[in-house]
Amino acid sequence: MAFHEVRFPLSVALGASGGPERRTEIVTLGSGREERNSPWAMSRRRYNAGLGLRKLDDIHEVISFFEARHGRLHGFRWHDRGDWKSVAPQASVTPLDQTLGTGDGERTAFQLVKSYVSGEASYMREIAKPVAGSLRIALGGAAMEEGEDFTADYATGIVSFAVAPGEGVAVTAGYEFDVPVRFDTDFLDISLAAFEAGSVPDVPVIEIRV
Repeated sequence: MAFHEVRFPLSVALGASGGPERRTEIVTLGSGREERNSPWAMSRRRYNAGLGLRKLDDIHEVISFFEARHGRLHGFRWHDRGDWKSVAPQASVTPLDQTLGTGDGERTAFQLVKSYVSGEASYMREIAKPVAGSLRIALGGAAMEEGEDFTADYATGIVSFAVAPGEGVAVTAGYEFDVPVRFDTDFLDISLAAFEAGSVPDVPVIEIRV
C-alpha cells in the first residue's frame, strides 16, 4: 500500500460527479422527537469518474491509470472541480485566505487547513495535498518567500518556517489543492457497446486519510 503523487486524468475528473459525505445516525423516539449523532468527526469525499468519460481514448487512459494503481491498492491525487482552492473556485488565491494558527515563538511547523463557515457554524478541514507552485504564505500579513522563509511538504501539507513565528503573529496561507483518494473498486466493469450507446460506466473513487 502506498500513495502515488500523481493526479487522476484531469479531463475525466472535470466531468465527474461527487462531493462530501457525512454519516449521521438518527433515532426516532416514541414522542416523535429525534436524536441525531455523527460517528464521523470529518467528512469524506466520494466521486464517480464514469460521468467524465467522453471518448474511447478516455476509457483507455483510465484503464491504464487503474492498472498502474493496482485497483484499490494505491492512493492518488484527485482534482475536485467544485473545491480546489483556499477560496471559491473563481476567486484568486492570496496569502491571507486561511488562518493556520498563531505563532508562539517556538512552533515552526503548521498544517494547511481550510475553514468552511456558514452562519455561526464552521468546519475545519486538513489539507494534505497542496499543488506545487500554488502556495502563498504570510506572517502578520507580510508575504513570505518559499525556500528562504519557509519550506512546504507537498505530500503532507505541512509548512515549516526557518524561524518560528513570533508570539501572537498570525500565520495565513493561500493555495490550490488536490484530494487524496483511491479507487473504490477492484473491477472496472466497462462495456464498450454500452458506452457507445450512451451508458455511463461506474468508476467509484473515495477520499482517504494520509
